[in-house]
Amino acid sequence: MRSSSMWSLSALRRKTLAGLWLAVGLACASLGAHAQAPAAGADPAQRDGYRYYQIGRLDAPRPQPTRAGLMLVGGGDWPREAFAWMVERAGHGRIVILRASGTVEAQNEFFDDIGGITGAQTLVFQDRRAASDPQVLEIVRQADGIFIAGGDQSRYVRFWKDTPLARALDAHVRAGKPIGGTSAGLAILGAYAYGAMDGGSVVSQTALDDPAGPKLTMVDDFLHLPYLHNVVTDSHFGKRQRLGRLIAFLARLSKEHGRDDLVGLGVDEYTALCIDAHGEGSVFSGNGGKVWLVKPRQPARVFAQGEPLSQRAVPVIGIGEGSALRMRDFKVERPAFVELYDVESGQLILREDPADGDAAREGLRLPNLSYGADDDELVAP
Repeated sequence: MRSSSMWSLSALRRKTLAGLWLAVGLACASLGAHAQAPAAGADPAQRDGYRYYQIGRLDAPRPQPTRAGLMLVGGGDWPREAFAWMVERAGHGRIVILRASGTVEAQNEFFDDIGGITGAQTLVFQDRRAASDPQVLEIVRQADGIFIAGGDQSRYVRFWKDTPLARALDAHVRAGKPIGGTSAGLAILGAYAYGAMDGGSVVSQTALDDPAGPKLTMVDDFLHLPYLHNVVTDSHFGKRQRLGRLIAFLARLSKEHGRDDLVGLGVDEYTALCIDAHGEGSVFSGNGGKVWLVKPRQPARVFAQGEPLSQRAVPVIGIGEGSALRMRDFKVERPAFVELYDVESGQLILREDPADGDAAREGLRLPNLSYGADDDELVAP
């Protein structure tokens, strides 16, 4: 990585004063520009197919270089340490928030509560047109970090999939810049996603009762992020008891795509998994939350439309703040817990034999995968 040059104290003061005079000049010019103000009753945030908001100094230089990183947040309150990690990875520059509902909540939280950034911009998508808008794409291109807010992931799928915006998000990560998402924003980060395309959110028992049925609207070939090429994610995990549905997601995807290497990552609320350029993952949580790593060892015994799932020996490993996850082979150091589950006719059953912990660990030893390991870039396989 190239280190930024250091200014002398006097040079820094001169530059700061110059910046202040420039800001005053721009403010005065703005006050005189009454003729270009929006008409009475007009919405200044509204654009063609999206709404736009900003805060801070968008013309300020980024203080530090960017570094690659993925931040997977489980929803609810923000774990502050994780967001500070992302801000540092963004070089303390400009954060762009993408969403399909809401307004400036995340923007203000980044700028006022987390702090340490030059500015933030928010794009609230209202339809698919905006994902091809040149101004939108330029804002995304110039972002130092991108954060995808919660909401309804089906809107993200409908508005962004197979668009220039989706390609711009992939390019952002290839350029060595961080990206993160929470709740619905987390749901779309994996190579496979639960799209919730029927307008609902399937609960675990419904998913286990008919994993091949129409309620499980799975999506693929959306985003293509490193270390997540065989991963499906889920949020609000422990609180909403989503282990069953994540196992059902994996069973369905394995059957449909003929893959035996799929992995599920469920993230608790107020918790985040942060992954660096080398694929080393750390957990941050404000309430002792965990990341749940699910890797089935064998295909489902019963998988047919209208039939409940049956599957044996599904390992589940808890990753806590004292743990470390290596995304190259999904090895967990110092796991918070190790469990083994069976699914019998749609019923999720925790095995009670203490020896099952060793069996679960054995089930998560995967072949080594080939990834780039540059400090500034994540390389997709």
